[in-house]
Amino acid sequence: MDTTGSKPRIEPCAKRVRAFLGGRPVADTVRPVLVWEHPGFPAYYLPAADVRTELLTATGRTEHWPGLGEARLFTLTCGDRTAVDAVRSFEGSPVAELRGLIRLSWRAMDAWFEEDEEVFTHPRSPYTRIDVLASSRHVRVEVAGVTLAESRSPRLLFETGLPVRFYLPRTDLRLDLLTASPLITHCPYKGDAEHLSADLDGRRYPEIAWSYRTPLPESQKITGLVAFYNEKVDLYVDGELQERPHTVFG
Repeated sequence: MDTTGSKPRIEPCAKRVRAFLGGRPVADTVRPVLVWEHPGFPAYYLPAADVRTELLTATGRTEHWPGLGEARLFTLTCGDRTAVDAVRSFEGSPVAELRGLIRLSWRAMDAWFEEDEEVFTHPRSPYTRIDVLASSRHVRVEVAGVTLAESRSPRLLFETGLPVRFYLPRTDLRLDLLTASPLITHCPYKGDAEHLSADLDGRRYPEIAWSYRTPLPESQKITGLVAFYNEKVDLYVDGELQERPHTVFG
């Protein structure tokens, strides 16, 4: 959440959005509103008329959200499922566009759908674009002076707001130095990512690479390829060491 107190970016959305809890729809709207509570991605705010408000119980608690005002908290009960403090209403918000809207906690719901496609992690931003391009650039990845990967057939993934990611064929990796990690992360644009750690001279470098075994349709070009966190490795492109970017992944 933005802690600056400035008014967030707010835009209407034309998608049909549904949220499910306990296997049942608790919200169904064709009038969702996108609210950027922080710069990274938006949240869905839904018209109260399109939320099953009869399932809500006021908790008597409130939260102050900088820039948005006081939020009243509600518990949502559907069937045998209860989501405590999972609903927020900004009835008295200084931001007029938020009055009459309800925010459901993304993680508290069982599933979210945009039209008839399930969406994971958070709503997709209309301003995020992903391009995957085949390349013949020479890419080398090192950690502590040890080469972990070297390829002349990378695929470059360009995603709005993030560093370029270099996806490499597994045959170009030192797989003997890499081990699977139990960590799974989720991206609404690419899918579920499995992670790899490196073991070098008795030291572990955790979760320095990832791969999408079955990416979402728009990212099929990176299926099975492996990318390293630019933030955690020494990455050389055409012989030139790349500056490590500063991101939340560092």
